[in-house]
Amino acid sequence: MTGQKFKIVVLTHGGAERFLELLSAFQNIEIAGVFVEKATEKKRSFGQKIKRSIRYDGYFATFKKTTAKLLGGRSDGAEESRSVQKNRDDLVKCAKELKIPIYAVENYHSPDTLKLLRETGADLGVLYGTNIVDETVFSIPRLGSINIHQGLAPAYRGGPPVFWELFNGEKEVGITVHFVAAKVDSGDIILQTTVPLEYDHSDYGRNYEEFLHDFRALLKEPSAQLLAEAVRQIAEGKERRIKQDTTVGKRYRLPIKSEKDELLRVLSERRKT
Repeated sequence: MTGQKFKIVVLTHGGAERFLELLSAFQNIEIAGVFVEKATEKKRSFGQKIKRSIRYDGYFATFKKTTAKLLGGRSDGAEESRSVQKNRDDLVKCAKELKIPIYAVENYHSPDTLKLLRETGADLGVLYGTNIVDETVFSIPRLGSINIHQGLAPAYRGGPPVFWELFNGEKEVGITVHFVAAKVDSGDIILQTTVPLEYDHSDYGRNYEEFLHDFRALLKEPSAQLLAEAVRQIAEGKERRIKQDTTVGKRYRLPIKSEKDELLRVLSERRKT
């Protein structure tokens, strides 16, 4: 590939600005397009949404959210929608400043999006904060795709990041860059690093959700740095691939209400020791 730039495409729901800035500094790499998916949530009926909310947040929180929505007040869902939109707006602004083509697509798996991805002629795809994508998407680039995962794979696959490490009493949180495979977070590892994890009881008390929010924000810079370095190594043909042993660890999922309550109990017990 002498004299020819290494082409990548980025698939993201937002928050990838720092990664784009870092990657734009590499003279041998071209970002052929940033694809932002608009359909980030599954369509559910009102009844399905209520059942899901009760399972993950409990009856009281569900009643509170539903009442706020009916009365036209502020709700967590509305706040989240505004946050998602702001992330997209920031990403669009960054891409324009860096002169990177950006595409707003309804769904990564639609025929139109697949056609657009193929037309970029990308050597590598990069997933930066997306939902699960099928092989029809991640296999389009010549070398396949890589993903940034905030968890120390294979011990911690799935998510959400930080919650389960805190739940299990870990002293650090991992960040992993790996190739995308059919099973979640199971592809060959390229690079990993860790960040110390310690819950600050004096600042956060029982408000672990605020702690998770702040800690995840701290992971953005090392995640962007690690991912950019992985792309550089792949572009230069210098990456090392480590096969994962998925019999180690497990795939984690969103915590349900009882697991959130258990974390509160566990944090209270740890504070006493």
